[in-house]
Amino acid sequence: MKHLQEKKEEIIPELKEEFDFDNENAAPSIEKVVVNTSFGKKLSENPENKPEIKEEIFNNLALITGQKPVATKARQSISAFDVTEGEVIGAKTTLRGNRMYDFLERVIHVALPRSKDFRGINPESIDEHGNLTFSFDEQVAFPEVEAEETDQIFGLEVTVVTDSNREQALRLFELLDFPFKEK
Repeated sequence: MKHLQEKKEEIIPELKEEFDFDNENAAPSIEKVVVNTSFGKKLSENPENKPEIKEEIFNNLALITGQKPVATKARQSISAFDVTEGEVIGAKTTLRGNRMYDFLERVIHVALPRSKDFRGINPESIDEHGNLTFSFDEQVAFPEVEAEETDQIFGLEVTVVTDSNREQALRLFELLDFPFKEK
């Protein structure tokens, strides 16, 4: 099986011809992958264990992505959700380069097939800027996280950012073997 980076290099001429680009650098490519999660609901359900919950979620996200996550903070206070401005309400990681391609390989070939009731990524999940966003209901779909050893089950969102429009990005993802739903 070819690595995603090797496969990307092979499909560039095909994309160049299909979309009539003059230069190989104009072909669509993946710029970065952003993985994020929020834990506001987890904290409001169990306020006395806030530090432990945050630490476990940060550790699990670091295991999944291979990179230390950054805390995301509330931009404004919302009393209905018991959130104050500046409070840590989530975590995110931005992946680029080799780490990004390794993560995408694990998502495509391991995590998505292991996720509950997975029938393919909806092609409508690609926005007009060519960015694909999908989510996991549980982080235990990744083999790095052992379900027996984690107390916190949380969902996460993955955004694959490209430098192309919707049509070109869809073709790029199809050629890279992203598992889309049949139309």
